[in-house]
Amino acid sequence: MATGADGEAGAEDATGLDAVVLAAGAGARFGGGKLLAPWGEGVLLDAALAAAFAAPARTVAVVWGADGRVPAAALAFAERAGAADRLRLVHAERAAEGLAWSLGAGIASLPAGCAGAFVFLGDMPRVAPGLAGRLAGALAGGALAVAPTFEGRRGHPVLFGRALFPQLLALDGDRGAAAVLAGLGEALALVPSPDAGVLFDVDRPGDLGRLGGG
Repeated sequence: MATGADGEAGAEDATGLDAVVLAAGAGARFGGGKLLAPWGEGVLLDAALAAAFAAPARTVAVVWGADGRVPAAALAFAERAGAADRLRLVHAERAAEGLAWSLGAGIASLPAGCAGAFVFLGDMPRVAPGLAGRLAGALAGGALAVAPTFEGRRGHPVLFGRALFPQLLALDGDRGAAAVLAGLGEALALVPSPDAGVLFDVDRPGDLGRLGGG
């Protein structure tokens, strides 16, 4: 298991892509401990990790914050999946100051030569495993970033090309990358998703029972 920016992937591919899973939020509306809440046969975080590890990515960085149980949960999943050599654990020390700091920590940790980064959200457990490959195809076609859509609404994960990394690192506070994407115009490729998993996230305990969850 690699733990820093220079970690080598266990399964290199020709695309030079890596993945980031944002798992540093406090989950205040959930009451805390959201990503370790039961979901299916495991915990909520497992489902997001399954999609990330299925992506055509050399490494998967799990960005964690105050909840020290998250790294152990991520490592346990990666070991079960036989992919511990692709896992990187990144501690976002300023995660409590807003989403931008977690995103920035993940982007700053990317291995040298990274051509693009998938950004997955740890509380989105319904992303189809095959979706990331379609996003990668669109990035290879010349887009600066690629996002999935369902019924006209943009969702997650988003794949950012390397040219956008400086803008992502410049974000601060509790802002995600929406402003960066909004300024791309036609340089943002949109890939239709066959289901609403790209929109579904878990905010409160009642959400766990939606769409066939735990």
